[in-house]
Amino acid sequence: MRRSWIPAAAGYAATAIGLLDIGKAVFPRFGHSRMGEWSDLLPGIVTTVAGASSLVIGVMLVMIAHALRRGKVRAWRAVVALLPAGAAMSVIHLHLAAAAVSLALLAALVAGRREFSALPDPRSRWRALGNLLVLGAFDVGLGYLIVSARPRALTGAPGPFDRLEHVVLGLAGVEGPVAFTSARVSGLVYFSLLALGTLTAVSTLYLALRPSRPVAELSEEDEARLRALLARHGERDSLGYFALRRDKSVLFSPSGKAAVAYRVVSGVMLASGDPIGDREAWPAAIRAFMTEARRHAWVPAVIGCGETAGEVWTREAGMSALEIGDEAVVEVAGFTLEGRAMRNVRQMVNRVERLGYTCRVGRAAELTDEERERVKQAADAWRGTQTERGYSMALGRFGDPADAGCLVTTAHKDGELKAVLHFVPWGPHGISLDLMRRDRAADPGLNELLIVRTLQAAPALGITQVSLNFAMFRAALARGERLGAGPVLRAWRGLLVFLSHWFQIESLYRFNAKFRPIWEPRFVVYPNARDLPRIGLSALQAEAFITLGRRRGERVSRPWWPGPLGKPLALWRS
Repeated sequence: MRRSWIPAAAGYAATAIGLLDIGKAVFPRFGHSRMGEWSDLLPGIVTTVAGASSLVIGVMLVMIAHALRRGKVRAWRAVVALLPAGAAMSVIHLHLAAAAVSLALLAALVAGRREFSALPDPRSRWRALGNLLVLGAFDVGLGYLIVSARPRALTGAPGPFDRLEHVVLGLAGVEGPVAFTSARVSGLVYFSLLALGTLTAVSTLYLALRPSRPVAELSEEDEARLRALLARHGERDSLGYFALRRDKSVLFSPSGKAAVAYRVVSGVMLASGDPIGDREAWPAAIRAFMTEARRHAWVPAVIGCGETAGEVWTREAGMSALEIGDEAVVEVAGFTLEGRAMRNVRQMVNRVERLGYTCRVGRAAELTDEERERVKQAADAWRGTQTERGYSMALGRFGDPADAGCLVTTAHKDGELKAVLHFVPWGPHGISLDLMRRDRAADPGLNELLIVRTLQAAPALGITQVSLNFAMFRAALARGERLGAGPVLRAWRGLLVFLSHWFQIESLYRFNAKFRPIWEPRFVVYPNARDLPRIGLSALQAEAFITLGRRRGERVSRPWWPGPLGKPLALWRS
């Protein structure tokens, strides 16, 4: 029987004890208060060593607490090793009640050891040990120099072993046998040694407890299996083809009939879109995903899934869902340039064509090697940022022979390439926009021309529906401008309009709305509200809006479009 409350209880207890330790170190009067006296009964509360040492121990306890809440086995082992030592120290100092509490907690943790099964990164053990040995040796050497730097300030003539003992104790925040004639020098040496010891202890603990960071890579075998699933069930989700990004990993259901594509970013196991494959096998794939997340103490999350998939995720995984925007889907059969509602698009398309622009629409397989290379070079030259962005709704490559079914629409003027759209397959009769890029010097309205000509050419290519851009918070923008909208909704819309000066939220919604699409909501699925900031940060990292240092050997993502959630978001104003 699972007792999932045990890791959370252990983590919160460690947090409370760590904060009390920090409080005693930072606020000396706190130790003499009623709560301070009562806290002496708790294990881990430092009462016999210097206040600075208490501060270090408190910080380390708070770090361990996070790992305990995640059910990490190394954190459990550390606490199980420390509690008996703490009980022995309490007995030595005649704090029998604190010793009894420590032993009771030890028994509870041992009884609940099965709940602490999250595996750490196997490489972090040696990195933590190497960090401890290297920094420890450096600290001892530098500390010895600090203690000996001012021989005139030393009281008496302490020998090398006395100085070495002073350094080792000082790294732990405890005064050693060496005395100084100046209180200023004594304080400087004390806090210098403490800083070195704190840096070594905190960095070693971080390396030992941090979650594993696997290099996401789609193997040839997994890609072949995914393509087989997409061939049978690809029409279910317009984002399904993006699971073929080669910087994603994939987990299959035991039957192999469904799969979830993901990447681990900053401790978050980030899936995107709906599960791939037979809907009846989705629950098994989701359970495999959640099991893997628990094994490594990753935070499970999904970005950009549809409503049906969101319902399955929340039911099977016990998570919550939050609507983050809408995908614009155009039904080809109902699209027309006729009517008053389409007058703006119609006039813009006609004006751009009168300027001499022409469009070509065809499958990627029809491009010659020369044309393919020219499109790639032009798209790179037109990219608005140095860092390629995209993850959940971007393929990350162009012209791969395996992607022969993709659709390419190009615009030309006087024989020169001026703009390109790239669509990936959405089942046998749909396409989903992956790339939208144009020459910055081209005339306004070129994007509208490309989309219109793609929609008009779609019937001859057997295409019945086209997925365009993703519009963040589209529903809030639409409802906030309606008659009768309340003050909260209007304020939320006003904030989004203000942010649109930097993130083009409103302009993308307006652009999408020109083509009279069907709006399909997309959701983020998350375990707890407190995890949302971390999930948001990991999503920004995955989409390359935040670029942190990568490990050696980690593949650098090369998506095509700099837009949140991968779909084209930053459009040039027309």
